[in-house]
Amino acid sequence: MNLLALDTSSLACSVALQYSRKLYARHEEQPREHTRLLVPMIRAVLEDAEAEIGDLDAIVLGNGPGSFIGMRIAASVSQGMAFGAGLKIVPVSSMAGVAAEAFAENDVAEVVVTQDAHMDEVYLGIYRRDETGLPFSAVPERLQKQESIAELETASKEQRFAAGFGWQRYPLLLSVNEANLDGVADVLHPNAQYLLPLGEEGFRSGQARPPEDVVPAYLRQKVAKRPANARS
Repeated sequence: MNLLALDTSSLACSVALQYSRKLYARHEEQPREHTRLLVPMIRAVLEDAEAEIGDLDAIVLGNGPGSFIGMRIAASVSQGMAFGAGLKIVPVSSMAGVAAEAFAENDVAEVVVTQDAHMDEVYLGIYRRDETGLPFSAVPERLQKQESIAELETASKEQRFAAGFGWQRYPLLLSVNEANLDGVADVLHPNAQYLLPLGEEGFRSGQARPPEDVVPAYLRQKVAKRPANARS
């Protein structure tokens, strides 16, 4: 399949194109530069492949959870391209993309992904591999405070790694859970090339949507609401 994957849900701006069985990619970690970088990166991979938007089967969107502004950037760009070319969008979890890269680099059974949710919280996802090797959510993605993660307290005979920027952003979260982790993968932000297999599987299983039906995965609906323990 010919697919273009985008992700701007984190500090990374990431684009990957799967075209005629070849991979073309751009990935840059430059905070607050996504608006400037994204469209030129898309043009670059299309030019590298000598392809046009109309040659695609669908657009794969890293749909968060993550930065609210970042998610909206990729969503709006993907919707604009999809409307113009008559394509559908396959939304996939950005955190599952982090897990996919961690699985590719480490022989582990489970990956625990955290991303910065601000307000002293992280977005949490726990993933295992399905029969095809792709990550699937062992529990629903959610917000998590800097405290013990209940699902990790059950002993496991299989290796379990941490991945994602949340562990680095909040060292306390790692310290209170490290006894139940076997290591930390060197993967911080979603890389669009690892969204491509997730998007292809999503397309084949009927998860492609018209662009007007795509809604970013906002796990926290009220961004201005202060945590209960915040000082006035």
